[in-house]
Amino acid sequence: MRDILHHCYQRTDAGVVIFYNVSDYLAFFTLFCITARKYRVKVLAMSLMADHIHLSIIEERKGEISAFVREYSSHFARVHNPVCHTKGALFEPRFGCAPKRGDKAARTNLIYVGNNGPERRLCRRAEEYRWNFLAYAISDHPFSEKYIARDASKALRNARSRIRLLSEKNRPLPYVLLQTFFARLVRKEKEQLVDYIIGKYNIIDYVSAIRFFDTYEDMLSAMHASTGSEYDLNEVFIGKSDAHYARMSSLVFSELGFRDVHDVLALANEEKFRIFQFLCNKTDALPQQVAAFLRMPLQLAE
Repeated sequence: MRDILHHCYQRTDAGVVIFYNVSDYLAFFTLFCITARKYRVKVLAMSLMADHIHLSIIEERKGEISAFVREYSSHFARVHNPVCHTKGALFEPRFGCAPKRGDKAARTNLIYVGNNGPERRLCRRAEEYRWNFLAYAISDHPFSEKYIARDASKALRNARSRIRLLSEKNRPLPYVLLQTFFARLVRKEKEQLVDYIIGKYNIIDYVSAIRFFDTYEDMLSAMHASTGSEYDLNEVFIGKSDAHYARMSSLVFSELGFRDVHDVLALANEEKFRIFQFLCNKTDALPQQVAAFLRMPLQLAE
């Protein structure tokens, strides 16, 4: 199976949301990239969605995929659970993994993984979704203004310096540090810092992915023309759009007064039920999506 592209699909336990804000994505991404280096796994594409993950990877050493997935999954649970006031595994015990033999199958898979954002109505085109990291193939700041040191605040310069040191030491970014960094920055500089962090840790092998299409532009054209397909893995969908999760997070801040969306998860079921009813009335999300957002059993909401 060596040198064969594998599509790995991980669904969260009970389909709950695990990526609520930028700190969730970055804490996972930096940990994931460090673990991929450790196991010498070549990552050609990935897409982080609210309640599941897609990877297109090649293992250098036979049999390493399971150990690789197991390590980053368990490590992320250990750092994520305290922030969310929860316990236990975040992902289902078993993950899907399907080999894609031949260039055509590999191309179809790369298109499929890249298009998760548009398919879940989070953006119009694949490269517009930050968390599939496609845009970073050609730019180190695709979602922010170019960094100019003399114009940057002291807080941003210090954050970049600290991040550079941690990345050079092969250490992931902890939640407390991410939250401290972002609390001190204005919106423009927050976006610059997100791009900087992704660039410092990013291990995606864009060259290998692009070879299946000849050029980056050809790869994007293929993604714009087709959504790709996946017949080997049984992917589970809740509703037609993941945009509801961002809307619910916004309401938790603006109308319910929470300073950290994760604090909602610490509430007793009675409090969650009241918020469940509020979010159902304020959004077009399915009840299953609201329950997944609040990490509460759907039967408690019925």
